Amino acid sequence: MSDTNITLTSSAFDELKKELEFLETEKRQEITKRIALARDEGDLKENGGYHAARDEQGKNEAKIRELAAKLEKAKIVDITNFDTVQPGTVVKIELNGREREFLIASRDMADKVDYDVYSEDSPIGSAVLGKKVGETTNFVAPNGNEQDIKILEIKKA
Repeated sequence: MSDTNITLTSSAFDELKKELEFLETEKRQEITKRIALARDEGDLKENGGYHAARDEQGKNEAKIRELAAKLEKAKIVDITNFDTVQPGTVVKIELNGREREFLIASRDMADKVDYDVYSEDSPIGSAVLGKKVGETTNFVAPNGNEQDIKILEIKKA
């Protein structure tokens, strides 16, 4: 993980903190019980349940470390004005003649909100940051083409 701060709204910070607490307590205990039950079945070399639970344990511990590091580096912003696009805002844009709406936030929020999520470091996210409704900007798409973006609306997530 990089040393850069991660910008989160206070509600996003709370959501990640709640997820970390769940992984450290309930999820960890559930996996530990499954490992113990599988271990009681005997020969560990051919015990698929044991190996699956140990694999899940490793993934859970990695996610715990990742979330703890993000929360430690988090910069919390409280948005009070929606004049410009900033982390934690939902942006409606026009791109290639079509309207799209997304949240500027940490990718960790993708499964916690009903919007597409773009980080502030993504090509689209960095292009719209600081822009106001009515402004036009552009970004270079992954295919190398430059795309124009018009900011249509900025609102609370």
